This record gives sequence, structure tokens and C-alpha cells, in this order.
Amino acid sequence: MGKRESIGIGLMGLGVVGGGVARALKEREEAIANEVGCPLRLKKVLVRELAKKRTAKVEPYLLTTDPRQIIDDPEIDIVIEVIGGESPALEFIKEAILRGKHVVTANKEVIAKHGPELLSLAQEKGVDILYEASVGGGIPLIAPFKQDLLANKLSAIYAIINGTTNYILTRMASEGLDFSSALKQAQKLGYAEPDPANDIEGIDAAYKLAILATLAFHTVVRPQDVYCEGISRLGSRDFRYAKELGYAIKLLAIAKEKDGSVEVRVHPVFIPEDLLLAKVDGVYNAVQVEGDLVGRVIFYGQGAGAAPTSSAVVADVINLGQRINLGVSITSSLRLDPTKRIKPISEIETRYYLRLSTVDRPGVLAQISKILGDLQISISSVIQRETDVATKSAQIVLMTYPAQEWAMQRALEQIEKLEVVKEISNFVRVED
Repeated sequence: MGKRESIGIGLMGLGVVGGGVARALKEREEAIANEVGCPLRLKKVLVRELAKKRTAKVEPYLLTTDPRQIIDDPEIDIVIEVIGGESPALEFIKEAILRGKHVVTANKEVIAKHGPELLSLAQEKGVDILYEASVGGGIPLIAPFKQDLLANKLSAIYAIINGTTNYILTRMASEGLDFSSALKQAQKLGYAEPDPANDIEGIDAAYKLAILATLAFHTVVRPQDVYCEGISRLGSRDFRYAKELGYAIKLLAIAKEKDGSVEVRVHPVFIPEDLLLAKVDGVYNAVQVEGDLVGRVIFYGQGAGAAPTSSAVVADVINLGQRINLGVSITSSLRLDPTKRIKPISEIETRYYLRLSTVDRPGVLAQISKILGDLQISISSVIQRETDVATKSAQIVLMTYPAQEWAMQRALEQIEKLEVVKEISNFVRVED
């Protein structure tokens, strides 16, 4: 055994993840003690209501509604924050650090918005804050970005990092469901919240991408820097056309660095169906990283849930416990380059898929093509079908060659004003 008789743990939150962490600490108590070199003792657990029935079995005397019983307890060395949300979690984390306690958190929102400041504060106080569970649940991501990939100059991240949206898109693709039906199915199975906005609008993925991009490119990337677009506009027709054209549709979190500029965006994407990311289905997550030495690496696994997330949380706790027991003072540092700029979405270049509802008469495509051509946007393929005789309308699907986003947006504005165009039914970026 090591130098310490035991290491005290304070757990903030006893929901799905907190319950999983409490169970893991209890059920694996002996194995964890062997790894750390001394026992980990759960001293206090912060909850909202003492009398609430819970699936996680925790001795009643450990429960408290007062955060000060954790923050001010000198016998607590590590605080685990799994409350979620920005406040009061941020305040609790700061207070714990200021009192000289190490912190383990699964809070993507707090780390995305305040990570660099919290890491700086922790370093100043000689403690550490670990957050492996904030992105990808049980998939090891943060540690590889902080350590194993450091020898590389990373150039790109392509990530499916929201299980809810990936489940919905998988059902739409495989069963031909419309968006609302697939969402209801996800909610019924517990994959989507009653209010699913954070997931389906891409906000959750934007938090996670901000964390990964900050680590990958060594510059501060905030959630507000991430261009964000959700999946609610996608229809079953888009999936039929995607398949016909040889593509899958995924909500991708994309980060790239080139010539000192960083682009960060979350939106639906057409990707070739033979790529590995195109085959990531259901609630699974995958993160593809491209480095100059390592080449292309893909991390894959369950991105959410009590067991995978508690795996990451408890691993961070063991890591800290080993260091505490050995008396090793190592704090995380994040060297940031303030000269890098965040590239606005208008400056990106990619291919595009465009689905239009138009009047069914000669010359329509010529008018659309002229607008695109005037803005240096070339058409790579056209599909025209599903003519409705009764309404005299037709569906036109266009795929473009690479073009500037600003040009495409200007083209969309002009196309929408054409008398022959009834509706721009959808517009999706393409990543080959």
C-alpha cells in the first residue's frame, strides 16, 4: 500500500451518472484500492432531496443538501461534480478548487465555456481538474488529446458526438421515418429528453467540439465560436436522395486548422456511405482525428449512459488517487496560442446538396444554373423527378462542386426569389 490510509471523495449529484459512479465506487472498492494503493472513501453525497427514492443504494448518513459539507470538509480530497448544467456546478467547482481540492467532472457545458480559466485556477492552487467524461462518455478522448497525440500537428476532427441525433438519423435512414416520428421513438426509448432542443439543435455537440478543438489546436474555442445547425429540417426524401447518390447523412462536429485559422462547425452532412463514420449507427459515437504523424485515427464506442460515463469518471478519480497517494504534484497545463483566428462559416469551402420544389415547366433549371454560375458555383449532378401533375410542380436535386459558403448563401437568397421556385426544401453541406 502507499503513503495514505485513505482518500476522501465528495460526490455532487446522484442522478443517472452520479448513481453509476456511486455504484462503481462501492462495487469495485477493493479493485480500486489496489489500483490507487489505498482505499477511496465516499464521505458525502450532495442531493437535492434527502427523501427521494433512488436506484443507487447510498447510506442515508452520507446524503446532504448542503454543498458546504463537501467543499469545506478537510478530509475530502477529490470532488466529483456530476450535477450538469452551468450553474451552480461552476460555482461548486471553483469553490472546491479554491479550497485545494482536486475536481473530476462530466460537465461539458462548464468545461466548454470555462475550461481554460478553471485549469489556470487549478494550476495556481496546485490541484487538478479532470474531465474525461465531458466528451464521448466512456470513449477515451480527452487523455489522448492531452497526452498521446501531443507529438502530432492535428489538422482535422470529424465527430459524431451526440447519440440522440445519431439514433434519430439512423432510424430515418433505415426505416424511412420522418423527423417527428423518429424523435418520438427516441423519446419513448429514453434516448431523447422530453425537451430535446440541446441535442437536435446541435448545442450539445457544439459544447463537446469546443472542448476537443481547444485541446487539438491549442487555442481557446468557445461554444459561441461554433457554427451550429440542427437536424429538424431533414426529411425522408433527403435520405432517399442521399442513398441514391451514394451518401449517408450524419450530424457531424467538424474542426479544422489551416494556416493559423480554425473552423468549427456542427451541422448535418452528406458523407460517402463507404466511410467508417457513415457506418456509425444508433446511439454510438465516433471521433476521427487526423494528425501529421499518426495519420487518421478513429475512436468509437458508447457516448452516453450511466455505465460508460461512470467508467470515465472513476478512471479520472483513480488517476488522481494514485497521484495523491504517491505525493506526486502534477497539474494539467494548457498552452494556448492567442494568435489563431476562428474562421467564420462564410469562409469555408465545401460541396452542397440542394433540394428544390419548382414549377414544372421548361427553363427552370436554366434560371437556377445561371444564378449559380454567376457566383462561380458549378453543378456536378442533377436529379429531376417526382413531378406532381395536379400542382404542376417538380422536385429538383442539385449537387455542386466545391464552392465558397458566402457564395452559396447568396445564391440561395436569389434562387428563393425566382417565380419558378416554390420552395428551397433543403440545403445540406457535403464532406467527401
